[in-house]
Amino acid sequence: MTKMTVPLLDLRRQYHTFKSDVLPVLERVCESQMFILGPEVSRLEVAIAAYCHSDHGIGVSSGTDALLLALMGLDIGPGDAVVTSPYTFFATGGTIARTGARPIYLDIDPVSFNLCPVILARYLAESCDQRDGALFDRVSGARVRAIMPVHLYGQMADMDPIMDLAKQYGLAVVEDAAQAIGAEYGGRRAGSIGDIGCFSFFPTKNLGAFGDAGLVTARDAELAERLRVMRVHGGKPKYYHALIGGNFRIDELQAAVLNVKLPLLESWSEGRRRNAVRYGELFAAAGLTDTIGLPVALAGRRHIYNQYVVRVPDRDRLRTFLAQEGIGTEIYYPVSLHQQACFAYLGYQTGDCRESERAAAETVALPIFAELEAAEIEYVVDAIRRFYA
Repeated sequence: MTKMTVPLLDLRRQYHTFKSDVLPVLERVCESQMFILGPEVSRLEVAIAAYCHSDHGIGVSSGTDALLLALMGLDIGPGDAVVTSPYTFFATGGTIARTGARPIYLDIDPVSFNLCPVILARYLAESCDQRDGALFDRVSGARVRAIMPVHLYGQMADMDPIMDLAKQYGLAVVEDAAQAIGAEYGGRRAGSIGDIGCFSFFPTKNLGAFGDAGLVTARDAELAERLRVMRVHGGKPKYYHALIGGNFRIDELQAAVLNVKLPLLESWSEGRRRNAVRYGELFAAAGLTDTIGLPVALAGRRHIYNQYVVRVPDRDRLRTFLAQEGIGTEIYYPVSLHQQACFAYLGYQTGDCRESERAAAETVALPIFAELEAAEIEYVVDAIRRFYA
């Protein structure tokens, strides 16, 4: 097979499909000189909330700030704890720590890579005490206030048992849906099930801005208004502050870009799904399905393949070989959060989250973007076949 160059992601291919639509919109915003919380932001908030089957949308400055704002809006801080997954981007645990709260890392389901409800139930029942209507972590003494499930790689966590446990123990639920806009669980979309949903529009996401941008969704009108006020330093009216918030506003220019791109999102998600199916067919035809662990789209869920992540033996040597063949790959994520140096104070040891550690050692992401050509997918699979042969 003729040698090719297959990037992990090529945003330029996508850009040329909507360039003629986005440039006039950007010019219109520039002519208006209305760059902060203008009509493009309002339009985006309504559109994204509707797309996510949620009641309210609040545009913010990034996916990280979406998580931080959600925790601040729930008044989570020192002395509190939030239960989450250790196998995720740093912002998940980092924002919990930034509020002064304590991240509680529980292991993942090895198939979905998401927080395991069975382990969550065991932790809440066996490692916590209930006192005066509150729940406390037995080791640290921190009050457990919330669960933050991560919908990793574009597939939602097992939300029904998570929500049942949250209701049983009186906990809030913040969905980290940074990689999952449009993903579904039992017909319900990411960001519509928990108390707050948090989205990222980083340029590499399925729906990406031209820089940093994010959004939070909420079902409760009072909570949504609190988040809306807190994103502008907690001031309402201007210069009058009943709350302490932050500067978490989404830019008008970024909202304008996203308004152009949102109508195209479904076709892009379908393109990623189609590519994932083709990968599966080719890996099976190459006799590699016993060697490589392919991503599994679980029953009752819509996987949007923000990443196409496989489990492989001899991963690092495979990546070196693929790079030599001109194929881009990435490791999401090489170090589980409970093993990060900055979280050493939490006292976790290697082996505490075995599935997360195993995923960190075995997984690699292959190109999956919607504009990927059939010949490029065939080239990637053939290169992997040749490596293991």
